Amino acid sequence: MRSYMFQTVIDLWMESGFAMLTIQHVIMILISFVLIYLAIGKGFEPLLLLPIAFGMLLANLPMGGLFAEPEVSYTLIQSPELLPEGASLKTVIEGGQTIYYAAKTQVGGLIYYLYQGVKLGIYPSLIFLGIGTMTDFGPLIARPSSFLLGAAAQVGIFVTFIGAIVIGALVPSIGFTAQDAGAIGIIGGADGPTAIYTATKLSPELLPSIAIAAYSYMALVPIIQPPIMRLLTTHKERSIVMEQLRPVSKTEKIVFPILVAVFCILLIPSTAPLIGMLMLGNLMKESGVVERLTKTAGNELMNIVTIFLGISVGATANAERFLTPRTLGIIVLGLIAFSFGTAGGVLLGKLMSWATKGKINPLIGSAGVSAVPMAARVSQRVGQETNPNNYLLMHAMGPNVAGVIGSAVAAGVLISVLG
Repeated sequence: MRSYMFQTVIDLWMESGFAMLTIQHVIMILISFVLIYLAIGKGFEPLLLLPIAFGMLLANLPMGGLFAEPEVSYTLIQSPELLPEGASLKTVIEGGQTIYYAAKTQVGGLIYYLYQGVKLGIYPSLIFLGIGTMTDFGPLIARPSSFLLGAAAQVGIFVTFIGAIVIGALVPSIGFTAQDAGAIGIIGGADGPTAIYTATKLSPELLPSIAIAAYSYMALVPIIQPPIMRLLTTHKERSIVMEQLRPVSKTEKIVFPILVAVFCILLIPSTAPLIGMLMLGNLMKESGVVERLTKTAGNELMNIVTIFLGISVGATANAERFLTPRTLGIIVLGLIAFSFGTAGGVLLGKLMSWATKGKINPLIGSAGVSAVPMAARVSQRVGQETNPNNYLLMHAMGPNVAGVIGSAVAAGVLISVLG
């Protein structure tokens, strides 16, 4: 009796997930705990980092089957009348004779189906729709030169793209392809949905590493950017007080998203999913005639999509895929991309400050990365540290929202060339 009970316990143990745990699974579980702590304890991008971290936790608990693909099994039957309930009939003709099979489909795991929204580019586009409903393009319309700062901040994308190709050539064990390099470089835009969308098109196997790096660096904007901003500017430049922006009419705000959508999509058609949804959301907001749709897109729909996106992206970070030298390379390259993007915006801001004889504070150039509105707030904070009478937030919002458009355009270019 005792031996029977002992054997039963052993059998239960061997059939459980505990028996399948490896050291790699344990490491990934611990990483997920750290990310959960950063989301809850430190408030680092909790809306996406928390579901991503929990998705990572679920993916590394063996035998959960959450990412299992649907499977079809076939059983030979004598005639269609003998088809079992719930099965579908499949016929094959061989040598003039009809052979019948009963096909039964085993449903896939929950996250397998949720992930289709990532794989097909649906979730990032819907998030852009929600972002559009919360974006005010007024500061950008009032000062169109902000487009230049938003474009300059994308330099990190292309610098890192080249760097990843060089590393791939010099370190065969990492072996980044041109498509991998494009997906990694987009981290420099500091735009999580754009990074995810680009990775799904160019390098799906790197998606978890790229998504986690992108959102981690977005959360670390207040830590990473200020030292670069102070290093590249003088005390006098940081003290510049900018003139108040002109008022922007409702007509301008309505026409703007339409013109941007037409121009960007005609110029780079692959930007249509992101730019199109961003501008649709903004047009709904500025038109004032579809308030219910605007609230739904910016609240309920965006919240639902954020949950699905986060948990399905996190669930791709299993031990076999994530714990590789390539992941470390992506994290390092992502930091380089973000740093160069910040520097590019600040340096062009310095040039514009010189050209306008001190009318532009170069700090607003750092907001050209599209971490909205966090990057603009960092510009405001660093400016006020130098000059308490400095109010740069609205001025920085121009480059900030220009960066959203710029990162989407940069993604479109990379997808068009490399996809």
